[in-house]
Order: sequence, then structure tokens, then C-alpha cells
Amino acid sequence: MNAVTPRSSAKRIMRSKLVMILAALSLVAAACGGSDETETKAAFVMVAPVGDAGWNFMHDLGRQGAEEATGAETAFVEAIPEGGTEFDNSVQQFIDDGFNVIFATSFGYMDATEKFAADNPDVDFVHISGFKKNDTNFSNAFGRMYQPRYIAGMAAGAETESGIIGYVAAFPIPEVIRGINAFTLGVQATNPDAVVEVVWTSTWFDPGVEGNAAQALLDKGADVLTMHQDSTATGQAATDAGATFLGYHSDMSEQVGNYLTAPVWNWTDYYTSVIESVQNDSFTPEAYWGSMADGVVDIEIPDSSPVAGDMKAIKDAIINGDFDVFDGALFAQDGTQITDNDGKLLVDLADPFGNPIGAVGDEMNDGILLGMGFFVQGVVGSVEG
Repeated sequence: MNAVTPRSSAKRIMRSKLVMILAALSLVAAACGGSDETETKAAFVMVAPVGDAGWNFMHDLGRQGAEEATGAETAFVEAIPEGGTEFDNSVQQFIDDGFNVIFATSFGYMDATEKFAADNPDVDFVHISGFKKNDTNFSNAFGRMYQPRYIAGMAAGAETESGIIGYVAAFPIPEVIRGINAFTLGVQATNPDAVVEVVWTSTWFDPGVEGNAAQALLDKGADVLTMHQDSTATGQAATDAGATFLGYHSDMSEQVGNYLTAPVWNWTDYYTSVIESVQNDSFTPEAYWGSMADGVVDIEIPDSSPVAGDMKAIKDAIINGDFDVFDGALFAQDGTQITDNDGKLLVDLADPFGNPIGAVGDEMNDGILLGMGFFVQGVVGSVEG
């Protein structure tokens, strides 16, 4: 056996200490986030309660689905009014708490979100339903809900016996007007003599106001009701009166009776993709307008409808790109133009800034759709609110 000299023993002790130091440094680096993936915390601001069975409910389902898919921490606040200090305070608190991607999910949050994005370049922002963005950290996103709205209109047109379909609507902004127009075109496809009568509520979520508006439409003879609201109040009024109800946002068949179908949202895939882009540091601002082909909007075809076959055919055609709700011949002089509900050709109309919205030979484009401020023929009501 070889003798161990004091010098060789000292070398072994030093080598052992070095290994221990390197191991400790490795643990510290891991604890400090030494991986390439960014720790992501995603926050969501909702304009009404997430239990509303409507718009906010579906965004919260999307939040939960994205959290499960990505492993990111998420949080939300609900019932935050548009245009007030509550929104500013909520977003600032999320920023202070280290959230690095914030989803603002109502139209009226747009301008405030734009300012937060400018003031917080290290946080990524996505505004839902608006049109503003920047080139660094601010996106906008929405879905082509007018596609399933058209199909819902087909079902409503086939269902009505009185020829009056009631539409309880929140605010006269392009998103809502576009949905009413698409729905009405679908009604006309199956029942050219039916009309869609609109009542404005000036609220996204107020079951009492929504219910009163629905009752006013029932009193005028509507036997089919639909809505662009966040509660089931319109459906409750329809059920109580023995009328048929077409919902919006989510499948409301368990909340109300006399339910036919509804255009619905699915935000999980989109929210997942945004959060993943923040995690891998590849977030790029965009103007996302998803379609039925993308799955962000959809509708179930009720087999009980006498036009179920036609609805399925149109749904397939929209997904395949073979049918466009707002046909490209709108500005042609061939007798096929869609006029507004005062009988004026679209080429004679102007956008909210006074600019002509098109010329003879033009096709309907996304710019016109996103700024839509007119009702098509067949709508009873005014875009003035």
C-alpha cells in the first residue's frame, strides 16, 4: 500500500472543495432562472363577471385552457368598467406584481391599453376587439364572429312565424353592427320577408335592462330573439313568453329554455399561442382576426332546424373559403348590391370620418368591415343608438 503524503491529501481536499463550490454555483444559477425560457405571468382584465355565461365566461375558459397548456401562472380581475380608474389601477397592480403579458378584453379598454404599452416596454399587451397596435409590445385580436352570426340568422329566419326577429344589442360600434348585419343577411337567405328589429341597451351587462329590452321586442310581435349582451336575460324573457332564443358567446342551453343555437367563442388556442410566444421571447405584435377555419368562432347546427342541411353547407363553405358573408359584388352595378336600411347603395355612404366607403367595382374588405357603421336592408333600427 502506498503511503499518502500530506501534500497529495491536501490536493484531494482542495479538489473536493472545488467540486462542491461548482455544484453550489450551479444550483444558484438554476434558482435565478438560468433556463432560456422566460417565466411568464399572464393577466386578464374582464368587463363583467366571469360567471355571466357570456363574453367574459368564454374568455375565462380560454385563460384556464391556456394556463393548463402552457404551465404559465395566470390571474384575472372581473367587472372592471371601461374608461375609468379601476382599469388603470388593475393593470398597474398586475405590472407591479410582475405580470409580463396582459390581455384587456373589452373594446373600451383600447386607448388606456395603448398608453400602458407605450409606458411599459417590457410588458406585452393584447387588446381584444379593438384596432390599435404598435410594432413592439401591443397587439389587437378578435374573431370573425359575423361568420357564425350569418348561420344563426339562417336558423332564425326559418324559425319565425311572425316575421319579426328581435335583437337586443349593447352599443352601436362596428363589432355589434357587423354582427347584426351578418345575422340579417342570414335571415334573408331563408326568409326574405322577415325583419330584424334592434333595441339598444347601452350596457354590456345589465340583466334588468336587457330583460326590459327583450320584453319590448316581444310586445312588438317578435317570436324569435337573439342578442349581443353578456347575460342570459334575453333568453329568459324569450322562454317566459314562449318565444325561441338564439344565444351568443357560449352554449346557453342549460341556462334557458326554448334554446335553438348560438355563435360561440373559443379563446384557448389563441391565448395559448400568445403566452407561448412570450415564454420563448418571440412575441410579435399583430392584428389577429381569426375565423371559423381557425376555430376561434363556431356554431352548432341544430338538427331540429328545417334548414339544418343548408346551414351545414354554408358552414363548410365558409371554412373552405368558398363563401363570403359580405359578398364581393356589393359595389357592382348588377342589381346584387346590398343597400343600407334606408335603401341607399353602399357606394353612396361614408365612413364615420366622412370618407366614401367604396366605389363601383370595389370589393368589401376588412377595413370596411372593421369600421362598419351602417345597417343593411332588413334591419329595423338606427345605428345612432
